Amino acid sequence: MKALITGGAGFIGINTADYLLREGHEVVIVDNLSRHGSEANLIWLRERYPDVLFERQDIREFEGLKAAFAKHQPYDTLFHFAAQVAVTTSVESPRMDFETNALGTLNVLEAVRELGLDPVLLYTSTNKVYGALSELGVIEEENRYRYTDLDQGIPEGTTLDFYSPYGCSKGAADQYVRDYHRMYGLRTIVFRNSCIYGPRQFGIEDQGWLAWFVIAAVLQRPITIYGDGKQVRDVLYIDDLIDAMLAAVERSNDTQGEIYNIGGGRQFSLSVWREFGPMLSELLGQEIKVDYGAWRPGDQKIYVSDISKAYRDFGWEPSITPEEGVERLVRWVQENRELFP
Repeated sequence: MKALITGGAGFIGINTADYLLREGHEVVIVDNLSRHGSEANLIWLRERYPDVLFERQDIREFEGLKAAFAKHQPYDTLFHFAAQVAVTTSVESPRMDFETNALGTLNVLEAVRELGLDPVLLYTSTNKVYGALSELGVIEEENRYRYTDLDQGIPEGTTLDFYSPYGCSKGAADQYVRDYHRMYGLRTIVFRNSCIYGPRQFGIEDQGWLAWFVIAAVLQRPITIYGDGKQVRDVLYIDDLIDAMLAAVERSNDTQGEIYNIGGGRQFSLSVWREFGPMLSELLGQEIKVDYGAWRPGDQKIYVSDISKAYRDFGWEPSITPEEGVERLVRWVQENRELFP
């Protein structure tokens, strides 16, 4: 396989690149290195694979992006991960958010179309395209919330209600990717990811909550829980996501043009502090003190992905439990403290 990865120095990108290179595939990374930690990730990858191909390029700049794509063509697979990833940032800078997520994705699609390329193009969208989901029945339990009716979680047919600028920009890109399959025959796949976590993730308070809690706890930094800590998310370790992406690409005759909710599903769901906090405390062997703040606008009391379509279409389901995955992440943070000044 020859794969091009936009956002290839980010968390998902660098882990995907490392896996593919380890398996003997050729990889081209396209990244503007704007994200915190991306330069460190690229240095780490180059130490392991000195000949990895890299193009420093912003997806918002169409001509430069098209030239970068043309330089290394053709590709079997194009993973489009480059994005602005925080709801709070989108509220503060909605134009930048739109230009990165919506326009940047259109640029990727147009570069592929104008160059006449034919890769399988997998785009990572987000569960935030479903909005606050405030119309769903939710029951409050001692340590978590649960849906009244949706035993398996949120299916792909759920009405979209973007709510935030981030939801709007990712949702627009999500639809463009799907419709470029319908209109132009591009072999596109959309993954609406839930909470992905793992090593080489430089989580911050506004994005990558699970990694942020681990980093803050290990380095004894302040942690604020917004809301009551009973909010539930399904969490997915990065290796399981990579397995899902490669399975979907391999079955592209069945998956192209489709959208998939990808996460830990009901089995691998956690409340963000009432359940995750004790797990983390046990792994670190220490009590973790936190402060509480007000609920943030649009924060879902519960989001759990219904991942049954992915299983039906390409036989995928997650295998790495939260306990195992979080232990791996804790170990990585402890062994790489110098990366978190």
